[in-house]
Amino acid sequence: MTAPAVEEVQCGGEGAGEMAKQYVPSEVEERLYAWWEEKGYFKPAADNGKQCFVLSMPPPNVTGRLHMGHAMFVALEDIMARFHRMRGHPTLWLPGTDHAGIATQMLVEKHLKAKGVDRLEIGREAFLERVWEWKEEYGGAITSQIRRLGASCDWSREKFTLDPDLCEAVTEAFVTLYDRGLIYRGEYMVNWSPSLGTAVSDLEVDYTDEAGSLYFFSYPLADGSGSIPVATTRPETILGDTAVCVNPEDPRFTQYVGREVRVPGTDRTCKVIADDYVQMDFGTGALKVTPAHDVNDYEIGKRHSLPLINILNKDATMNSNAGKYEGLDRYECRTRLWADLEAEGLALKVEQHQQRVPRSQRSGEVIEPLVSTQWFCQMDGMAAKGLDAVRGGQTKIIPQRFEKVYFNWLDNIQDWCISRQLWWGHRIPVWYADGTDKFYVAKTEAEARVKAEAELGEGVRLTQDEDVLDTWFSSGLWPFATVGWPQLNGTNGAPPLPGSELARFYPSSVMETGYDILFFWVARMMMLGLELTGKPPFHTVYLHGLVRDGQGQKMSKTKGNVVDPIDTIDTMGTDALRLSLVTGVTPGQDVPLSMDKIQANRNFANKLWNTARFLNMGLAELSPEDRQALAVRGPMAADEIASLPLPERYIISRAHALATEVTAQLQSYDFGPAGQSIYAFLWDEYADWYIEISKERINGGDAKAAQQARRTLIYVLDTCLRLLHPYMPFLTEELWQRLPHQGESIMVSHWPLMEGGGELHRDGDAEAEFASLQALVRSVRNARAEYKVNPARKIAATVLASQAIAPALLTEAQAIATLARIDPSSLIITPAADLAAAAAAAENSMGGAAARIVVQDGLEALLPLAALVDADKERARLGKQQAKLEADIEKLAARLSSPGFAGKAPPAVVQKAEAELSEMRGTLESVLTGLAKLG
Repeated sequence: MTAPAVEEVQCGGEGAGEMAKQYVPSEVEERLYAWWEEKGYFKPAADNGKQCFVLSMPPPNVTGRLHMGHAMFVALEDIMARFHRMRGHPTLWLPGTDHAGIATQMLVEKHLKAKGVDRLEIGREAFLERVWEWKEEYGGAITSQIRRLGASCDWSREKFTLDPDLCEAVTEAFVTLYDRGLIYRGEYMVNWSPSLGTAVSDLEVDYTDEAGSLYFFSYPLADGSGSIPVATTRPETILGDTAVCVNPEDPRFTQYVGREVRVPGTDRTCKVIADDYVQMDFGTGALKVTPAHDVNDYEIGKRHSLPLINILNKDATMNSNAGKYEGLDRYECRTRLWADLEAEGLALKVEQHQQRVPRSQRSGEVIEPLVSTQWFCQMDGMAAKGLDAVRGGQTKIIPQRFEKVYFNWLDNIQDWCISRQLWWGHRIPVWYADGTDKFYVAKTEAEARVKAEAELGEGVRLTQDEDVLDTWFSSGLWPFATVGWPQLNGTNGAPPLPGSELARFYPSSVMETGYDILFFWVARMMMLGLELTGKPPFHTVYLHGLVRDGQGQKMSKTKGNVVDPIDTIDTMGTDALRLSLVTGVTPGQDVPLSMDKIQANRNFANKLWNTARFLNMGLAELSPEDRQALAVRGPMAADEIASLPLPERYIISRAHALATEVTAQLQSYDFGPAGQSIYAFLWDEYADWYIEISKERINGGDAKAAQQARRTLIYVLDTCLRLLHPYMPFLTEELWQRLPHQGESIMVSHWPLMEGGGELHRDGDAEAEFASLQALVRSVRNARAEYKVNPARKIAATVLASQAIAPALLTEAQAIATLARIDPSSLIITPAADLAAAAAAAENSMGGAAARIVVQDGLEALLPLAALVDADKERARLGKQQAKLEADIEKLAARLSSPGFAGKAPPAVVQKAEAELSEMRGTLESVLTGLAKLG
């Protein structure tokens, strides 16, 4: 592969050649990325005494496709990685993918069904073979797309959550937690996803407000003496009722407590019970209780020792406990049962009802609360450790407001159902002894057999648990399992082996991710990391917002507002997309992303390209030695800066200020403001001011001035390219290679402000003096615009300045003339002790026909009107304006003096007319002043 640069110091390589007129990202990005990776720049440097900076990439689903959420985290994390790498910290950004149990199994099952293949028919082993085949064929798509974004992560360490070493870590974690009494097996109410055939966690259930129905019916007393009216949103669950519950304070129903009622649709009876959970003003005030199919009813059932009657199969069809409704779909049963209740005279009415419906995030179907035997992880102890780590300052959450959200969730956490009824994933390391109720938790079947035979004797047959672990369980181990835990741990829970990757790279530095998975993932990493390693897995959690469209709406295919990152890269380039995602936003806030914003940053990339092209053209006449002598070898020292003219001292001082500001912002995770600061400096100060000044210096015939200008141009642009590199890696590398530089790659060059390198020199006097020059130029430009002077026309100007300001302006008279479009031969700069007197004298010398501009304290300018306008044409224009204003004033004044108007019109109308009259009179006064000046 041809590298853009390979020598310690080189004279620019391609830089000596002509650059295209426009930046073409497609000609740059793939070539540079491959070169970076080949050179090993993505790998952490050898130990140099500095603290390692470690980022664990949030692992995307292995079968996923890149979306803007991925692009956001890649951009932010790459900024951090490149910044710390350039600051000299050995940097590890560890990439990987997640096996995504539910999502991947759904995808492959759908693929197989399209071919007429059923998962259950081919069996577990054959199905898993198909999933692995799918993973090998399609699993690399997401990582190749992440590469397109310029991610400088160490691909040689890429991990997959089902890699053998990570499987070992998951098993170790499960066994350790079980041995500590933190994992247990029990029968509890879970969220059941019928189409997925598995339990899902509370966090994987979305509650949506939907229009539904409230069904009112009668519960007959068993002795036939009457009935109790009851309401429900799910009539099919009547078949699993084991009580009717009323509030003990409700006088309507107290006489029924303890009596038997007949369960409609069955031949069973149940009792009426009293519990203060029942709201007397909801529905009828009487509650049917289905402990096996409702979370709240389950708790009532436990308090009153009610039996659990499960009426549903795992696919949400009715089971044998549903009697004649067995085999029906739950909604079909609802319809059939309600029709039967109507026929029996038990149905009372149906009302429309707005209700919160639990839906699976994965499948979108309605979740069924179901009592099921599952594996659970006890959370209260681990949650306490997670709370203490943040409250005690070991881990900081940015933005801080999310700490409250984190605390609230952990303070109210429930035990975690960690088993899933899937085939794809980490199979639970538990073996059951056939013919007994014994089970054995072990790292391997051989270990389980030793335990089983010690208790039950030789020859025992073992069967491994069919379930797999929740994907978030393995993801919760990500920061430490990916760097050698438990393999590089000391024995018997000792610290990591000295010098090992685990010791070097754990704990990691920052966990950057979306705020929407603070609970799913971040909190679980905190709890598992603290429990299993004794250390919080990272010192900082940075949460970004969700990417929305330009109007702030959520992107969705149905709305047609999805911005595809790969399509965007193909048309606009990676750097424009990255800069658009991270500027103009704050941590934790959703990010509005419009194509206009991306286009603007594409234009900025072109502006920067053409800036470098201008510099490169100006270096073409230099010898290779002179060209290379301009390469930046470190921060410019104070004595060299002091030897330079004002504009050079100013722009270098401002560049140093920028480097100091951006470094502080990146250290405090203010990525948006840092990017905006670089953008503004390059566009507004470097390009618009200094480059324009430098053109005169380079082409003015003064060799020393030209050399100083070139040195300054290269130094400031080099500084800015380094600062911008974390944001726009491809463009900055390409430009850096084309200009004089030292080193192989900007990616591994020194940051402009290195740790321990001292402060960058600032020249406050130069900044203040140049600010006066800028104010003068802006004032003249504004006057030109006000008088509509042809842009190509040069004008005359007399500048009056205090003794403190005048010397700098006199020295830079040529620059002022160039920037303000003033004829150098007609530019007079006069030092004045008494500015007012000097201005009056100058104005009199011009016959009063001058535009007087007060720029700032101690600085004024006078522009002869003859230089600004054609006197005859301006006199005619003002005369017409005078005539019209006088006529309008006379008409409006007469109207206001009319008794019919002043006495009858509403006060607001009168006040508006008076204001208009005052404004017109002021305008007329200005017109007359202008005419007087013209003579």
